[in-house]
Amino acid sequence: MASTAKISAYLENMEFPVTKEEVITYAKGRHAPKDVVNALEKMRGGKFYTIAGIWDAVGTST
Repeated sequence: MASTAKISAYLENMEFPVTKEEVITYAKGRHAPKDVVNALEKMRGGKFYTIAGIWDAVGTST
């Protein structure tokens, strides 16, 4: 699984709030590797207001 640091690198400068779909689209647009995209695809849906919220969602998807 991708680390939070690795995920964060591909979400740098993203504007919040965002949906799960927007997070995935943003990461893919920054050429995130498959492990990062897979981790984002497995996280719960909803709206995210901070990168910490995304980390939490990714952490609970495992």
